[in-house]
Amino acid sequence: MLSGLFRKAPAPAEPAAPGTNGTTSPTSVPPVVEADGSTDAAAWTARHRDALRDLVAEHGALTVRGLGLRTPSDVEAVLHRLADRPATEREAFAARDTHAPGVYSSSTWPPNQPMCMHHEVSYTTQCPGLLLFACLRPPTRGGAIAVANAAAVLRALDPALVDRFEREGWLLTRTYNDEIGATLTQSFGTDARDAVEAYCREHAVDCSWQPDGSLRTRQHRSAVLRHPVSGQRCWFNQIAFLNEWTMAPDVRDFLVDEYGPDGLPFNTRYGNGDPVTPDVVEHINKVYGTYSARVPWHTGDLIVVDNLRTAHSREAYEGPREVVVAMGEPVPLGPARPDSTTTRLRRTAA
Repeated sequence: MLSGLFRKAPAPAEPAAPGTNGTTSPTSVPPVVEADGSTDAAAWTARHRDALRDLVAEHGALTVRGLGLRTPSDVEAVLHRLADRPATEREAFAARDTHAPGVYSSSTWPPNQPMCMHHEVSYTTQCPGLLLFACLRPPTRGGAIAVANAAAVLRALDPALVDRFEREGWLLTRTYNDEIGATLTQSFGTDARDAVEAYCREHAVDCSWQPDGSLRTRQHRSAVLRHPVSGQRCWFNQIAFLNEWTMAPDVRDFLVDEYGPDGLPFNTRYGNGDPVTPDVVEHINKVYGTYSARVPWHTGDLIVVDNLRTAHSREAYEGPREVVVAMGEPVPLGPARPDSTTTRLRRTAA
């Protein structure tokens, strides 16, 4: 029985992640399941699929230890046993390598810069409902994942701020070029203008080509959704992570000098177009830090995350780090509607 492998006691305490101010997190560390060194990770996952999915539904995330994951192919096999369908990433904000359908390298992001809390591609009209993070090689220092309960974060945020974002939604603006961030091909699967424009029309993204050949886009999305299974209201967006004030100051200054304030690779605004101020970004990130739990890596670890109810982040790190990301259970999301207070989330067809 899987219940015999479920370790209820938390792992030994680890140093607090950057941004948590060393406080004790109200979010519980995800449960750890021991696979007892199974030599066939896919077969073990298939045997325990229902129990694993139940634990993710209950806790929002879990760690499976002892699967012996060594290659992206191992991760692909586990994804197919745990999820009904892989999810294809579109509109990536950073470059990835594609290993197989739904299976990618981790995002290209400077090792010395943390990745703040976010839900994977929460700005699209279809996002993965399930995420798998597999550690093939841990870094020598740092690099842990942290997770945060999006329902708890929503309850802790300033009610007036939440009310405004629920009423107005939020805007994501992006500039695509070949120098920074993901390229057109990496984001849309093509660099053909007509195909990119067709994608944008289909997915409620306003787009315009600039004289220098770059593409600028603007999309209006909801900031809060109701989980289709639990019914919980969740803070579900990338308002803080993709905002200019989350960037390192020297990086932001360089990008503004180089491309202008309207040419940043990404930025976020209130749904009516007003800028999101630094104090708002700080407030959101502070609440995330309070409601986050750090999950350090061991070789072969698998962390499974409900992408709708659980945000995740990545610490800065030193040394080589190889993490494979697998995405499954694509879930349709609707663009924001001014007369709606929650995202209209349709169940994925069986």
